[in-house]
Amino acid sequence: MATPRLSKQERDWRAQDDARTLITAEAIKTDTTRRKAAISAAKQIIKEKEKEVKAVRKIIKPTTKRRK
Repeated sequence: MATPRLSKQERDWRAQDDARTLITAEAIKTDTTRRKAAISAAKQIIKEKEKEVKAVRKIIKPTTKRRK
């Protein structure tokens, strides 16, 4: 699937949004309390995603064993 072409306005908006994201990331990196909270939240996200993966594995797991 090809990426749709963006207008100049869309590219400019995305660049500005990316710049704000990078600025925020740097602010988080330099604030110990905020960085630790973000790391803790990331660990919780990992746990939630692992539960999702486990559920998906149950869905895709064959219901019968293959005969050799």
